[in-house]
Amino acid sequence: MDFMTTVKGSLLEGFYPAGWDMAKIDACCEKGVQREAFWHEGFEPIACANISEFDMKMGHEIALQIKKAKERGEKLAMIVPVGPMGMYKWAVYFLQEWQVACDHVYTFNMDEWADGEGNTLPSSDPASFEYCMKDAFFNKLGDLTVPECQRNFATKENLPTYADKIAALKAEGAKLVLLFGIGRMCHIAFWEPHFAAEFASEEEWKQQTHRLGAKLHPLTIEQNAITSFKSRTTLVPCRANTVGPGLLLQADYIIGGADGALGRGMGWQGMSFLTTLHYGPDMWITSSYMPTLPGKLFYLQELAGPLVADVN
Repeated sequence: MDFMTTVKGSLLEGFYPAGWDMAKIDACCEKGVQREAFWHEGFEPIACANISEFDMKMGHEIALQIKKAKERGEKLAMIVPVGPMGMYKWAVYFLQEWQVACDHVYTFNMDEWADGEGNTLPSSDPASFEYCMKDAFFNKLGDLTVPECQRNFATKENLPTYADKIAALKAEGAKLVLLFGIGRMCHIAFWEPHFAAEFASEEEWKQQTHRLGAKLHPLTIEQNAITSFKSRTTLVPCRANTVGPGLLLQADYIIGGADGALGRGMGWQGMSFLTTLHYGPDMWITSSYMPTLPGKLFYLQELAGPLVADVN
């Protein structure tokens, strides 16, 4: 039975973004991980057998990019997420093993929970992304850590300054590295697909550097309820501050992660991962631009499919 036929007249009608081609998304789910013509020649998906391998390899890649910039004598700007998270402990491990100080690194947290006006959680709140980033990465690096004055968090006051700060660093020869996970709705950061309806063209969409108090899609809220709040939807904010494609697409190198497997054959990220790889650049699918950039996308092997019913 055709999916869109079952949607008509149901509660799902109007639920998915207007620009989504569901038949095309479904076709993406059948493709596995073969290369597409629109991929950047330097883009590489890397399969991982389990979460331990995933965390280690992604963490090594983060540390390696920091080390290489240090060796080149360059500053390094990094747009960083809070999710995935397991890679940070390995980035810390490698940086400490190599004794690489991060005094040349400038970080820009890509998003933060917020209200409709862009007011964020206090940094002392364990649910805030600022708290999580400090706990998982900055504090654990010890004397090698990123200087506090070079850490940027997505507050109402600071997020609008990201574009100018990154431009200034690039003018000094810095490279921009983007770390990211892929959302259930194929967002990067919290740049949701339904935002595309607000723009007359892809070029206008690409110019958007950030958004305060962004309205999140219900599936994004549920994804975070499952992954971060032990299923408790009532704790998940419905809005967030986020960077936009105007910054994301400036990346000189990307390090992505898809680890959305839940065990016992369950997962939430398979469709999002394969759609990212195969849909082709489209402003209604934010993550579809990631393969057009050089870098690596680490993923758990089971997310590559087959994505079929499992009644066992």
